[in-house]
Amino acid sequence: MQLTAMIVNLIYSIIGGLLTLLFMYIGYKMFDKFTDFNTSDELGKDNKAVGLVVLGIFVGVGVAIGLVIGLGLN
Repeated sequence: MQLTAMIVNLIYSIIGGLLTLLFMYIGYKMFDKFTDFNTSDELGKDNKAVGLVVLGIFVGVGVAIGLVIGLGLN
């Protein structure tokens, strides 16, 4: 019984991690679409302000989805 719960939690965590990456990608693309500049080009030019905003998107989405996954395991 214990092994089954561990396997289910492992699968749930893997799926949650993949969903987190997907939502981070969607958040990045939405930010890129709603701004009037190309985010990838600005990051290539070493624009630190855009880099910090993208960092904030990734950390925010990662923490939010991580909390959902963590609470779902309990």
